[in-house]
Amino acid sequence: MRKISTGYWIFTVLLIGLMGVGAIPDLLSVPDAVKLFEHLGYPAYLLPFLGLAKLLGIVAILVPGFPRVKEWAYAGFVFDLTGAMYSTISVGDPVGGWITFLVGYLIIAGSYVFYHKRKKASVAVTAAAVPTLG
Repeated sequence: MRKISTGYWIFTVLLIGLMGVGAIPDLLSVPDAVKLFEHLGYPAYLLPFLGLAKLLGIVAILVPGFPRVKEWAYAGFVFDLTGAMYSTISVGDPVGGWITFLVGYLIIAGSYVFYHKRKKASVAVTAAAVPTLG
């Protein structure tokens, strides 16, 4: 269980860092974020919305319980990353930038997989602790 929890927290901290680094500039509509959005062909008014959505996803991942909300948060992070990758491909940005997206997918997948392993191990530990009647 300890290895699973360690793996979960390593990937989850990386995920929170990845999404947090993107959420704050988006939420505040900093000039570099606005410039990037203009380059991708999106209106700047979407930035605060995406920033808030990322922050809410971070909260959903970190708050204990609410497994269905966590599933949606993970899905939202994949949608966000996929949309960003598709946008950069569509405007003809260099292929070398795709490595960032691939690392992002690996981080999301690692956190997600370890979340489920941790959840399954927790259920198994709880079941083992319950005495059987008989």
